[in-house]
Amino acid sequence: MGFQQTGIPDLLIYEPKVHGDHRGYFFESYNANTFSAEGITYKFVQDNQARSTYGVLRGLHYQLEPYAQTKLIRTLEGSIIDVVVDIRKGSPTYGKSFAIELSAANKLQLLVPKGFAHGYAVISETAEVMYKCDNFYQKGSEGGIIYNDPALNINWGIDLKDAIVSEKDLVLPVLADIQHNFIFNS
Repeated sequence: MGFQQTGIPDLLIYEPKVHGDHRGYFFESYNANTFSAEGITYKFVQDNQARSTYGVLRGLHYQLEPYAQTKLIRTLEGSIIDVVVDIRKGSPTYGKSFAIELSAANKLQLLVPKGFAHGYAVISETAEVMYKCDNFYQKGSEGGIIYNDPALNINWGIDLKDAIVSEKDLVLPVLADIQHNFIFNS
């Protein structure tokens, strides 16, 4: 329980301590003191929530500096394959993707720092996803990577011919063609 490394610098999995008994369960999904004790001091200012059906694929999205966002992602209902791509120039894992199943059952959360493109695919009948952000949404700073970039070869957990993708996401560029301003700080 607690924080787990992913093999990509600064990208962390958080597993909260769940207290369960015959009545159900209780857990703190976020506690600033718990995060601060691990040196994680983001100040979250916005919560986002989305409900989607099987096959919905959202992403891969990011916001450019100075509006970039660190996100803490969790699933309230159902299951998703959550995917990030490191797009920090100079990072030893630049262009590498990481995928994890986040579900209401496993209660795992993914802490995605600035400098990553993020997306997810719904692998259950429905899913409800919530994520905290440390910066406000700014439409003019949006960027993204096409979900089926062959260079990334991401396994979204669904057959891509069945993917339900927004028109906006269908015209995103491949990783090699994106514009961004993220720099890795070791």
